[in-house]
Amino acid sequence: MFPHNRPRRLRRTPALRRLLAETTLSPDDLVAPLFVAEGRTEKQAISSLPGQYQHTVASLVEEVGALQRVGVGGVILFGVPEAKDEWGSGAYDPNGIAQVALRALRDEFGDDIVLAADLCLDEYTTHGHCGIVRSDGTVDNDRTIELYARTAVVQADAGASIVAPSGMMDGQVGAIRQELDNAGFLDTIILAYSAKYASGLYGPFREAVGVEIADGGDRRSYQQDYRNARESLLEARADLEQGADILMVKPAMTYLDILSAFREEFDVPLCAYHVSGEYAMVKAAGANGWLDADAVALEQLMAIRRAGADFILTYFAREIAEGLQG
Repeated sequence: MFPHNRPRRLRRTPALRRLLAETTLSPDDLVAPLFVAEGRTEKQAISSLPGQYQHTVASLVEEVGALQRVGVGGVILFGVPEAKDEWGSGAYDPNGIAQVALRALRDEFGDDIVLAADLCLDEYTTHGHCGIVRSDGTVDNDRTIELYARTAVVQADAGASIVAPSGMMDGQVGAIRQELDNAGFLDTIILAYSAKYASGLYGPFREAVGVEIADGGDRRSYQQDYRNARESLLEARADLEQGADILMVKPAMTYLDILSAFREEFDVPLCAYHVSGEYAMVKAAGANGWLDADAVALEQLMAIRRAGADFILTYFAREIAEGLQG
């Protein structure tokens, strides 16, 4: 006679499975990435990100209201300017599209939903790199972080509770923290993209923000090599020493080992970015009837939480939150 299988008994009913679940996911664990485009009179669908849009300021306010009503914890904003230049000046222009949108969201929602702003130059540069490019095609780290610090102040002044430097420049967190403090924004949180890998999963995002890297270039000299893990811990330690409040791993699903290592090593809030390519693959497979997209999305987000993320940036935020509210 076989012994009783205790784990199977614990899975017998939906109520038991809910009661005994080790990992949970709620709408306030989710942050929605949103795009706002300058000069638009109506929102425009993003073909490679089904269900996502380049918003007008008005439609952005409407979308954030819908997200708040279903309990989503926050939003992170990406600006899409009408014009670009080699210095990315739209990023740190007080009247740039992201700042205009942040002010509108702050005026409408105050602190009722967390407002974060991506802090980078790539959406605003003609060459598509995350910083100032020298004549030899390399990115000038020190000149770039000066502009990051300037951008942080205008974002905080416009209403961002969190600024999220994503360019992977050395010393970016320290420069931003110093400039924010000097400007009186001592309470502004820095969410550091500490482990941002040079991934092939960013394609739909680049369509969403209209970014194309000049001359067939790439960002492998400043984003991390996906073959390596240990250097991500070095980057994270440096960010914490410089004043980061929250650490991020990006992408999420193919870097769960990195996220888990962060959770073991660091006693600070962690997030992971379930990126555009991860979202698009699930959506495409679901549209073709190859899998249940809703079930896979929930499974993936639960895996990210299980690996150690306190919250998740995901394009699935609204539909998952609506499903969880049920």
